[in-house]
Amino acid sequence: MSEERLQKILARAGVASRRKAEELIEQGLVTVNGRVAGLGDKADPERDAIKVDGKRVQPASQEHRYLLLNKPKEVMSTVSDPEGRKTVMDFVPPGMRKALVPVGRLDYNTEGLLLLTNDGDFAQRIAHPRYGSTKTYEVKVKGTPTESQLDRLRNGVLIEGKRTAPAKVTARNPFKPLGGRRRGEPESDNSWWIVEITEGRTRQIREMFFQIGHPVQKLRRVAIGPLRDPELPLGALRELTEPEVRRLLRSARAPEEKRPVARKTAPARKTAPARKTAPARKTAPAKKTAPAKKAAPPKRTTARKATPIRKAARKPKGSR
Repeated sequence: MSEERLQKILARAGVASRRKAEELIEQGLVTVNGRVAGLGDKADPERDAIKVDGKRVQPASQEHRYLLLNKPKEVMSTVSDPEGRKTVMDFVPPGMRKALVPVGRLDYNTEGLLLLTNDGDFAQRIAHPRYGSTKTYEVKVKGTPTESQLDRLRNGVLIEGKRTAPAKVTARNPFKPLGGRRRGEPESDNSWWIVEITEGRTRQIREMFFQIGHPVQKLRRVAIGPLRDPELPLGALRELTEPEVRRLLRSARAPEEKRPVARKTAPARKTAPARKTAPARKTAPAKKTAPAKKAAPPKRTTARKATPIRKAARKPKGSR
């Protein structure tokens, strides 16, 4: 097997997400063949001894598992909890837990859909904001926000000095919750909203509504990308089908992998065809000038032979 970056190996092996794996490397907790690794180092998981906090990392198995959990409230979205609180792993049968990690997180008091997998690349694509995977939530808040307040959420608010990405916020029919109305859930003057975001910062939705003066009373995730399951009971777990996995991956592609949508450009104005220039007038062919008469060769002036002057015959004397 060829060498790969350590964070990718750790993510594929289910140790942690790539981002968390980078933090472990920066903290000096990862070694390769006994040497403390640095960020950007590569290794071959089949040949090199890779350890995290002294524990050997086993190469990822070829069989990947994709699970969907409807997480209840008061459950940690982690593999373990130092305070002994219940985690999402408590809902997974022991024989299926090996190398599983949650894909992203839901707050302790937030319920709803959560993915678990041992496929690090899959987890990275679904959880990382750069891939644009949309998460949809039903939010019950105190009172009813005004349209201008909702526009603040749509355009982004500052949380810890960083503005949130634009969100889609629409009103929800209180009598038809997407996730199914829970038994004993009263309807009141509070309002319900559907919020779609592409990032998952800590307590993001709660903080967003708190900033506009309408604290969140209840929060649940009802969709991850195109994946929904309103029939899955709270605390229930099921495996994803292959078509569901493919649809999730298609919905979470890197920007450079997404085909740019060709904008319809206004048709170029038709320029008037260039006027045809009038063909050059045919000039009358030059009159053929009569060939110059050959000058008659100069006449030979033959000197006439001077006729000899005849001498008058002398008359005989005595004649008249």
